[in-house]
Amino acid sequence: MTVKAIVFDAYGTLYDIQSVAAITDRAFPGYGDLITQIWRIKQLEYTWLRTLMRRYEDFSVVTRNSLSYTLRILGLNYDESLFEQIMDKYVHLDLYPDARATLQSLKKHKLAILSNGSSEMLTTLVRNTGLDSVLDATISIDTKRIFKPSPEAYSLIEPRLNVSRAEVLFVSSNPWDAIGAKAAGLKVAWIERVTLQAMAQACSRADLVAPVTMFKALRMQMDELDLAPDYTINGLSGLNQIA
Repeated sequence: MTVKAIVFDAYGTLYDIQSVAAITDRAFPGYGDLITQIWRIKQLEYTWLRTLMRRYEDFSVVTRNSLSYTLRILGLNYDESLFEQIMDKYVHLDLYPDARATLQSLKKHKLAILSNGSSEMLTTLVRNTGLDSVLDATISIDTKRIFKPSPEAYSLIEPRLNVSRAEVLFVSSNPWDAIGAKAAGLKVAWIERVTLQAMAQACSRADLVAPVTMFKALRMQMDELDLAPDYTINGLSGLNQIA
C-alpha cells in the first residue's frame, strides 16, 4: 500500500539532543558532554520506569528530574536561574542539518511528529524552529499518558492523521523507538547515524572510553530484541529514496 503519512520521532531524530552540550558546557566547564550523556540516559530510563510503575508525569517533569539527578550525582552546585537556562534549551534544540530540506521535499505526504514530549514542550519547540509551517500535526503521547515504546502510544497516529496503519512510515534514529513502532505494526525507517564499524573503531582508540562513545554504544545501536526496521538509512535525506 502507498505511504500516505510519514511520522517522525522528535528528540534525536529531527532534533539533535546533543546540542544541549552547548549550554551545559558553558554552565559547567569541562562537564558539558558528561552532563549531556547522563541526562539523556536517565531521561529515557525515567519514561520507561514511570510507564512500568504506572506513575505518569509529563516529559517536562521527567526532563527536569533527570537533569536534577545528573547534577546531583556529579556534585555540581547550581541555582534556580542556571537550572532554568539549561532546561530552556529543550525548547530551542538544533535541527539536524538535513531536517528542514527533507521535510520540504516530502510534502506530498502527510507529515507529523509523534513524541514522548509534552504538548507544551513540542508546540514551543516546533514553533521556535519554524517546523509549524511544514508539519501537518504534532502528536504528544500526553493524551494516552503512557510513553513510547508502548503500542498504545503509536496508536495515536491513525485517528489523528486519518490514515490506516499500513499507510504510515514511522521514522526514528532511536533503536528502542524504531523497534517499538515495528512491534506496534508500523512500517519503520531507522536512521543509523553511527555504524557498527565506526563504533568499534571509536572503542579501540583509547583505554578509557569517552562519555559520548559510551552513550553511542548504549543508545544508538540496534537492539537484540528479535525485531528489525524495514529500512535503514544514514540520515533524514535518505527518506527521499524510499518514500
